Amino acid sequence: IWETFIRLHERRVPIDALTVSEELDQIGQLAEVGGAAYLTALINNVPTSLHAEAYGRIVEQTAIRRRMLSAANEIAKLAYQEEAGIETVMDEAEQAVFSVSERRMTRDLQSIQQVLSDYYDRIDELSTRDEEIYGVPTGFIDLDRLLGGMQPSDLLIIAGRPGSGKTAFMISAGKNAALIHKKHVAMFSLEMSNEQLIQRLISQETGIDSQRLRTGKLEEEEWPKFTQAIEVLGDTIMFLDDTPSLTPLQLCTKCRRLHMEYKLDLILVDYLQLMSSGIRSENRVQ
Repeated sequence: IWETFIRLHERRVPIDALTVSEELDQIGQLAEVGGAAYLTALINNVPTSLHAEAYGRIVEQTAIRRRMLSAANEIAKLAYQEEAGIETVMDEAEQAVFSVSERRMTRDLQSIQQVLSDYYDRIDELSTRDEEIYGVPTGFIDLDRLLGGMQPSDLLIIAGRPGSGKTAFMISAGKNAALIHKKHVAMFSLEMSNEQLIQRLISQETGIDSQRLRTGKLEEEEWPKFTQAIEVLGDTIMFLDDTPSLTPLQLCTKCRRLHMEYKLDLILVDYLQLMSSGIRSENRVQ
């Protein structure tokens, strides 16, 4: 029967019960394979392609369960590695769990027609809006007009010479997104402490000199501004992390935790060169 399939395929003849039966009959092998009734039985025993999507979901679910078992075994092995630090073990364990769910979200190939259709729908939606900003605003009007706001898929690098205001810009963009536009922001600082970040946030919000905030020597008229800034910033959904030598794995783990609970809109890192790969043989790419 299989050889008959091949012959029909080579002649560009459609393969079905009728063509296969006729071909086998012509070469005198129809009765030998069990007759037309057997061919019909084979067809009836094969699941129809009409339900291929449902069958595919069954296969996918089974594969996910296998990956879950594999992740569980990996976590068990990690737990027995007493020479490894507990933070490293926990990070790698969470990575093993998240890798299972990430596999489900992996993008597949798309036809250009599908991408064009999605893009058309997006442009059509944007055309009905009055505002020009459709991403996360930085609060800097000219930049927002140029970028259209920071988009969910964007990786933006703030580059400049030392002392040119990169950190100040990042803090301001995060504050504007959280305070004015009610976005959920995570800010990671590998150089400054959380207290220093708060100091700069309050200084930007109130205009109070950073030196006076550092020493606590506020003027009498500055205290109401200070307490109001504390209250206003306290109502935002911002998360600060000052872990030194943060690794990309730790960063991803923390962001995943936050995103699962709060749905992050913006992640800020100050600054990338201070991140550690977490391994001894580091290189620039890592």
